[in-house]
Formats: sequence, structure tokens, C-alpha cells
Amino acid sequence: MALISVNDLTFTYEGSADPVLEHVTFHIDTDWKLGLIGRNGKGKTTLLNLFMGKYDHTGSITGIGRVDYFPYPVSEEDLNKTADELIERWKPQVESWQVMVQLNQIKMDAECLYRPFGTLSFGERTRVMLAVLFAAENEFLLIDEPTNHLDVHARTLIRDYLRTKKGFVLVSHDRDLLDAVCDHVLVLNRKSVDVQAGNFSSWWENKEREDAFAKAENEKHLKEIGKLKTAADRTGRWAIKSENSKIGFDPVKENDRSISTRSFIGAKTKKIQARVKAYEKRLDREIEEKEGLLQDIEQVTDLKLNPLAFHKEVLIRAQDLMLQYENAEAPLFEGIWFEIKRGGRYVLSGKNGCGKSSLITAILQRAAADQDGTADSSLRLSGTLDVASGLVISYVSQDTSYLRGSLHTYCEKQNLDESLFLALLRRLDFNREQFGKEMQDYSEGQKKKVLIAHSLLTPAHLYIWDEPLNYIDVFSRMQIEKMILSFHPTMLLVEHDVRFQEKVITERIILDDHHNVHARHR
Repeated sequence: MALISVNDLTFTYEGSADPVLEHVTFHIDTDWKLGLIGRNGKGKTTLLNLFMGKYDHTGSITGIGRVDYFPYPVSEEDLNKTADELIERWKPQVESWQVMVQLNQIKMDAECLYRPFGTLSFGERTRVMLAVLFAAENEFLLIDEPTNHLDVHARTLIRDYLRTKKGFVLVSHDRDLLDAVCDHVLVLNRKSVDVQAGNFSSWWENKEREDAFAKAENEKHLKEIGKLKTAADRTGRWAIKSENSKIGFDPVKENDRSISTRSFIGAKTKKIQARVKAYEKRLDREIEEKEGLLQDIEQVTDLKLNPLAFHKEVLIRAQDLMLQYENAEAPLFEGIWFEIKRGGRYVLSGKNGCGKSSLITAILQRAAADQDGTADSSLRLSGTLDVASGLVISYVSQDTSYLRGSLHTYCEKQNLDESLFLALLRRLDFNREQFGKEMQDYSEGQKKKVLIAHSLLTPAHLYIWDEPLNYIDVFSRMQIEKMILSFHPTMLLVEHDVRFQEKVITERIILDDHHNVHARHR
């Protein structure tokens, strides 16, 4: 057990006007299971890299000791190597048997160490890397979003594994994972840093209570400031009027006044001016006490959506559907039966690689073929896949790699109203500074928000979102949940966030181990 102390830490990326972290001070223990929480772009991954010693900074980080970082880098060449070969570069101080012990704990066969890494699924790769990460002792481990792109089954295995460990920082936006695993949280607020014992839910409960108190205090101070300003203004006018009457008078209209009255008026004016100064001091004190009350309030602005009403109840129907890619040995799945009905919110569930994204591709191709007669011949299907004629679909891909260039150019290419688009990104917590950057320099969460904003600005009968919440911060997830529940769009989603599913999904289309897909009500 050791104490890591961060004192007055400030870091700014080269070429950036604003610091990512500014005068940050906190203390954490290397024995904790620490959840690192914050908005997209607030510096979570940057802080992990600072712990790794990658960047120069001002301020100090002491007591860090030996650290290791997940995920390990994997190049195209590495995909042809076995995990056992990659261990020598990832963590040269450990031996294969130590990794095998961890693999057993994470419920994975050691045989996977001797297969080409590229043949492993995303879930298998993640579990292998975590097994390597925890194979050594006396290290403080930095884990950056381990569950992105993983299905519910893989997430459950990782959650149960991490629950048995300690001595790590976990960056995640998965509320279920944070609640199950963490015993402390480190929160990068808007203007401050907060360290608390507990998990995400206990911290969020405390934050809601603290935010409510801060808002109430702010309102109280605002009212008092208003009263003081009114009183100071009124008393100030009295003082001016009294001072002006000190010199000069009309002996006809003021026959009871003599020159000796001047000293009396002067004394009276002095008392009034003293009262004005007292009001001003109280005003300054009230303003000072008000400052900072709302600096960390998460103002989650409501999002809007304009779904189109479709004239038919059934938008998509699949009957005994089989999908197979050209030259593939076996179909992705077969025997699919389901319907997408107006007003429903459906989630495609199943293990990684079962064909969820391919099913979405088939639907999009069928919709496009109905409009322009074209289709991708590499994806073959049999059975029935009917997409209603005239159906307008708004699609969010899980791929963000093609986002390059400026937002201005993006809006021109996509025929989007730039002012509305930027306003929507502001609601999704984009800083104005981000508008001047190239999209390839955005964080993955910010890239996802670009795609979601595009979709929200596109009126549609059906919204198809493929893993939309990967890298999206917790606050924006709750914001999107609220929007969906308010506007009731018809949706088809691939999304593995359990909390999100519980809140917004009305029906599930489940691909089980026997390749039999069927719809289930929630």
C-alpha cells in the first residue's frame, strides 16, 4: 500500500490554447479499486499517460511506483503473432504460466495464447490482455475502457474478474461495471477534482444532493444580492440628494433654514454614505460566497428529436432469414424471424461475431436497393427481409475512422445546417475550442457525438444505431436516455450497456447459441 500524491498538476497539449488539466491536486492509494469518471475530453486518458510518465508537465506526481497500461499496442503485424509471443514485448518480466493462472480466473482456455492474435474475438483479446496485465505483482495498473465493443457476456466475465482484483485505476463509462468493481472514484469535474469512497451510484447520489444544495445556496445569494443592490441604490440616491441640498437654498421657499443647517446636513449625508459602504461590503461578501457554487454543476441540457410518422405499423419483417458473406464457409446465422414495428425500441443481442452489424448492413442495403436498385453482392441472403417502401432511416455507424477535416466541411458534405449542428454539439458538451479543430484530433467519444448529432438532426422513420455509446461519457448517456424516453422514436440498436438497455429498450431480438433469432418483449 502506497500513497500517490498529485500536487498542482497542469498539462497543456502543444498548440492548444487551454490546458487539459490545470492546478490539479489529489491523493489516492495504490490499493484502491479506483474508478476514473469525467466528461469526454476532460483528460482521463491524459491523466493515465501522465502517470505513465509520457508527458512533461508542471506540478508533481509522487509515489507512483511501477505502472502498466491497458490496452497494449497491437500492430497489423502483431495480428499474425501468438499472444504468447506478444507477452515478451508487453510484459517481459512475466512467464507464460503466470498468465495462464490469470486466464483460468477470467474463464479462458490457455490454448488461446498459441493462436494468432488476429483470430481472437474482441472479447478474447481483451481478456488475454487483462490476464497479462495482472500477471505481475506490485504494480499500479491503469485500465482504459476495457469493455468497448464487447457483448454482455464478455462484459460480465471482465466485471467478475476485476471484482476480485485491487490496485488499479479504471476508466469506464459503463455504470454497471463501475458499480460492481470500484471502491473509490476519482472524478474530473468541470473545475475541480473529487475523490470519494464508494462506487458510481453512491457518488452520483452524493453529487445530486450537493448540486441541489449548491443551486439552493446560489438562489439565496442571488435574492440577497438583489435586495442589497436595491437598498444601496436607493440609499445612494438619498445621499446625493442630501449632499446637493447642503449648499444654496431659497430664503423665500425655505424661510426656516439658516446657514448653520449646512453642518447638520453634512453629518446626515456622511451617515447615509457610510450606510451605502456597508451595503457594498455586504454585497461583495455575498458575491464572493456565491462564486464557485455552480462551477461543477452538470447542466445536462435536453436534446430534441424529430422522428417522422410512418403510415404502416410494420417497418421491417424478417422470415426464415439467412445471411452469409461470399466465400465464407458458413452462414452468419439462419432462421431469423422478427418484426420491427412503429414506436418500438429494439436491441439486437448476441455474442460478438454473431452477425448483429451484418444484419443492420443487410437492412440498410435492402432499403437503399428499394430506392436506387443497387445492393452489395458480397452479402448473400435467403428467406425474406422486407423493408417498407419509402422508409427513411437515420444510421449511426460504430466506425468513426473516416471522420477527418473540419466540422464546416463535414456539414457541407452532409448537407447539414451548420449553426444547428454546432448548437447541438454544444448541448452534447463540446467546447467552442473544439469547433476549430480537425475531427481526426477529437477523442473517440467526441467523434461518436458528431455521428449522434448528425443522426439527431436527420428526421427519420427509423433510427438504426450500431454501438452508439462506445466512448460516450456517463452524463451524455443519461442525456440520450432522457431524449429517447421523451420523443419515443422507433429504433433498432446494437448496444451492450446494461443500464441503457434497462431504461430505453422495449423489445429484444436475441441471437442464441443455436443461431435461432427471435424477438422477446422486455
